[in-house]
Amino acid sequence: GKKFVGDLGADGTITWQETGQVFNSPSAWATHCKRLVNPAKKSGCGWASVRYKGQKLDQYKAAWLRKHQPNAPPAEEVGSLASEGEEEEMPEEEEEEATREGRAPVPEPAAAKKPEERSKKQHGDGISCFADHGPPGKRLESKPRVPVRYCTLGTRDSARNPQTLVEVTSFAAINKFQPFNVAISSNVLLLLDFHSHLTRSEVVGYLGGRWDTNTQLLTVLRAFPCRTRLGDAEAAGPVEEPYYHGNPGVESKIAPFWVMPPPEQRPNDYGIPMEVEVAYIQDGFLTNDVLQEMTLLVEFYKGAPDLVKFQELWSQDQTYLDKLKGSLASRTPKDQSFTHILEQIYSLLKLSS
Repeated sequence: GKKFVGDLGADGTITWQETGQVFNSPSAWATHCKRLVNPAKKSGCGWASVRYKGQKLDQYKAAWLRKHQPNAPPAEEVGSLASEGEEEEMPEEEEEEATREGRAPVPEPAAAKKPEERSKKQHGDGISCFADHGPPGKRLESKPRVPVRYCTLGTRDSARNPQTLVEVTSFAAINKFQPFNVAISSNVLLLLDFHSHLTRSEVVGYLGGRWDTNTQLLTVLRAFPCRTRLGDAEAAGPVEEPYYHGNPGVESKIAPFWVMPPPEQRPNDYGIPMEVEVAYIQDGFLTNDVLQEMTLLVEFYKGAPDLVKFQELWSQDQTYLDKLKGSLASRTPKDQSFTHILEQIYSLLKLSS
């Protein structure tokens, strides 16, 4: 049910528009695309799976054979063709060749890398959040920062402000297919949301979980809030800042994104920030590590000048504490035995502010 678009070159190669990858044959491209949808896929015959101007490539191939090799046996007899519904199994050597022909394999999401690889190549992927602490519909930031469209960035430029905000793009808007799936635990969302409500400043942290190569599924199971200050300009550089539009509702909006690498032939382009569709996993209970992190965060921000005053009014009839409770309500586990513990944490917040 997925549609992939590519450019057919005069030499028979196919360039996949989504990533700029070049494949030497229809089978190589079709096999690659099919494995994105179903990683266990081993059948081939891309000639019957790829259409050019509405017609399957195997029909072009059959017409060419009839014209140039009239004495050759029909293509169906030599097993080179198959209908879309009845695909052949590729011989192992042909399958390996198809794999080799994809010269620029799609990179796995950054979070899929092993910890030791990540420590060598990068510092990790930070998450940063803002909560809606102002009146409904109003922005908290003192200096409004307008995000730019990706198409206006051009190639990398050292003169460009590294804190430039860039609008995210949805895969659907550019007729592309999200190359991996993401699932996030409700406990992770609860901790993220709680952290971002504590202070009027930006917050940051790390996410951890599992990457399943077979299903192409990234499951986020843990959140690690950073108990540190990010207010000074020198420290702000490495942090990827989100763009906050203002949220009139009580519940926070959490918007994950993935920076898609530029095509191999345009290495000096910026990566494209893509909005990622996420499945949410409802946890049955709050784990001790989440409760401990919440308590440590309250202790860290206690007495800070930018700590939110939870007893003050957020709206006409709701305090900031009411807003926090309302936002966390959808992320609270089904097990109600932890309700009294959450109330203890809320009491700590009142004392702290």
